[in-house]
Amino acid sequence: MRDDIKKIMSEAGRVIKGKDEVIEKLLAAIIAGGHILLEDIPGVGKTTLALTVSKILSLDYTRMQFTPDVLPSDLLGFSMFNNQTREFEFRPGAVFCNLFLADEINRTSPKTQSALLEVMEESKVTVDGVTRRLPDPFVVIATQNPFGSSGTQKLPESQLDRFMIRLSMGYPDHENAVGILKGNVGLVLEDLAPVLSGDQVREMRKKSSEVFVHDNLFDYLVTLTENTRKNDYFITGLSPRASLSLLKMAKATAYMEGAEFVLPEHILHNLHEVSVHRLNLSPRAKASGMTVDKALDEIAASTPLPKV
Repeated sequence: MRDDIKKIMSEAGRVIKGKDEVIEKLLAAIIAGGHILLEDIPGVGKTTLALTVSKILSLDYTRMQFTPDVLPSDLLGFSMFNNQTREFEFRPGAVFCNLFLADEINRTSPKTQSALLEVMEESKVTVDGVTRRLPDPFVVIATQNPFGSSGTQKLPESQLDRFMIRLSMGYPDHENAVGILKGNVGLVLEDLAPVLSGDQVREMRKKSSEVFVHDNLFDYLVTLTENTRKNDYFITGLSPRASLSLLKMAKATAYMEGAEFVLPEHILHNLHEVSVHRLNLSPRAKASGMTVDKALDEIAASTPLPKV
């Protein structure tokens, strides 16, 4: 298993330069069975990262550019009358794939965004009263430009909560920026070799869910999330769904390291990525210059580590 993880990181590193931690956490989220939100300015490689992962994991891939005129039926599918058979036939939408890339998700209408809720939560689509299961595994990777950029609108909290983690690519450092200019990302993408099959991804998900968690760690994780609700930093704290996402990410991280049990470090390693898109700073915290990351660091430091 560790060899497979190393091969994935190595192959992805041929295209995505200097972003090993981002790749690792995105892979952990896929193994944990979650969806990923990539937020950053245009041009730093968000779409390229999603394409790279789909090829390495042998995932059937669909990309949709979200614009204001995209309709829910474009995502979910629709029924069309067939004149020859005299019956309505279902035409699958873009989400019928293993990996769905929702490019610039915060540029489309709230109605279209909400169409993804059932898809992301239950991996199924209901059209004209008929429910259809999506392929397994099914992963949504959504990219969004920072709120306030031209043509963007803020995603509702109910949808943000469906994303297991939020990642930010950031600018490459000087050395890797030079490497990007010297290389040809398009050609490297074509040459990427699949490392895993869909069956192997499903097996990884199963084994990750079986990683042992001590009772004291369950208590520690819940205490962490409760502490986000017991301070003046945030308007509302983390939800039970966030606690579950943090647990799954900790298990996936431990599994990728080859560990048979979860440690407190695995929880803290994923705290920021699971939390930042779910928390809104209070006016008092903003006025004092506090950020979500600083507040989370203070909460983590003030929460006693458990004895395992």
